Amino acid sequence: MGMVNEEFEDNHHHASLAAPLIFLIVLSFQFASNWIDHFKKSGSDNEKEAKLRGEIKQLLKEASSLTQPSTFAQASKLRRLAAAKERELAKGQNLHHKDTDLYSKVLLISKVLTYLVLLIWFWSVPVATISQQLVQPFGKLLSWRTRGVQNNNIMVGIIPWLIVSSRVSRFVCKLKPIENIANRFF
Repeated sequence: MGMVNEEFEDNHHHASLAAPLIFLIVLSFQFASNWIDHFKKSGSDNEKEAKLRGEIKQLLKEASSLTQPSTFAQASKLRRLAAAKERELAKGQNLHHKDTDLYSKVLLISKVLTYLVLLIWFWSVPVATISQQLVQPFGKLLSWRTRGVQNNNIMVGIIPWLIVSSRVSRFVCKLKPIENIANRFF
């Protein structure tokens, strides 16, 4: 009996540390994903892009004002310069999209690998214990692939914990918009 209690206590201590750690991992992946999405939407360098757009607009305005046959060469030169600046702007935007796509792929691969490692590590081990009265109708669902109920507590499995953690982390990320956090650092 003493051996069983020691094993339960050891397992309970392991599970009590695993649940918040797994939640923090899931939360960090969610924040990273939102951060990348924010930078996808915001553009590469808004000041630089705005400056280039202003220069392009100014060059085209000057070119359109030169309507005389004697100023045709000057107008043509300004239009070519504006087209070159438009290509530079498009190149910068394309590079930004490629960078954010690469970051998204790296994040996705690391997220999948981390979740696989967590699944293998905690496959039949309970991640957390919750009072059976708190989760009355969902006890069997939360205790999937674990020992079920011990001492009136539900043993929460890794798959339900990952699902709950991802839903809660999405909710947390929606509470505090990433723009406010990003503005503090940049």
